[in-house]
Amino acid sequence: MTVASTCAPNISPRQAAVRRTRASGHAWPLAHRPEAAKAARKITQAVLAQWRVADDAADSVLLTVSELVTNAVEHAQPPLHLELSRDPGTRRVHIEVCDGGPAATEGDWAASRTRGEHGRGLQIIDRLTAAHGDRAEPGHAIHWADVAIAA
Repeated sequence: MTVASTCAPNISPRQAAVRRTRASGHAWPLAHRPEAAKAARKITQAVLAQWRVADDAADSVLLTVSELVTNAVEHAQPPLHLELSRDPGTRRVHIEVCDGGPAATEGDWAASRTRGEHGRGLQIIDRLTAAHGDRAEPGHAIHWADVAIAA
């Protein structure tokens, strides 16, 4: 089964063919506001509990979700969506955060901080994930990460 991203309602058949096959996928719209990271963590925590993900792996997933959503709020335009899925075969949780593409200006938090006070989110994601990346599609960007979960 191929799951099309909630961010790409007008996806072409060619793009749909290259989508990842995922099991247990769920998606949620988020308000494009600083509170979105908290809402995303709450959603993710409930899903991970339902999937019975161990606490240490859950912590890595939660922090990764928080970093990706915060980056979207601070550096991108709305809309904002969170998608979670898991692949029992690879024992990974797949996270996608979709936004409306790069914003013309930084968000209030990033703009009010010195360089040393922010900018470590991708370093954190590097350490917590098995893989991560992003892709641009017409009208939006998708930032994704895979976090390994214990067998």
